[in-house]
Amino acid sequence: MSNVQNTLSIIKPDAVERNLVDEIKIIFRKNNLEIKESKKIHITKEEAAEFYKVHQSKPFYNDLCSYLSSGPIVVMILSGENAVLKNRKVMGATDPKKAEENTIRKLYGISIDKNSVHGSDSIQNAKIEIDFFFKN
Repeated sequence: MSNVQNTLSIIKPDAVERNLVDEIKIIFRKNNLEIKESKKIHITKEEAAEFYKVHQSKPFYNDLCSYLSSGPIVVMILSGENAVLKNRKVMGATDPKKAEENTIRKLYGISIDKNSVHGSDSIQNAKIEIDFFFKN
């Protein structure tokens, strides 16, 4: 039975700044994740705060919002079989030092904060996050 899903992916400021967008998109495609929509945007700290509000009780919340709004990002809708889980696997662990070989974060992540990519962590959050950036 087919289980095609959509998920949100963000290429974060550190990766955009280092011109890694095309390399990262190639990794998604090689892993059978189709890029349905993609756009480069620069969000405000307020928008970042809204996007990350699920984390607002956490100590890293403020830094996260400052960082996501610190430069251009590329937001994408990825589609494919079990896209949410597959994207998480392709990205690798949040901490690049702990990420598996050949994952995006292992290859390009600088630190636990500057880990190059964000991906939705559930089907429910994927829908919320896609709507956040791709409201029609």
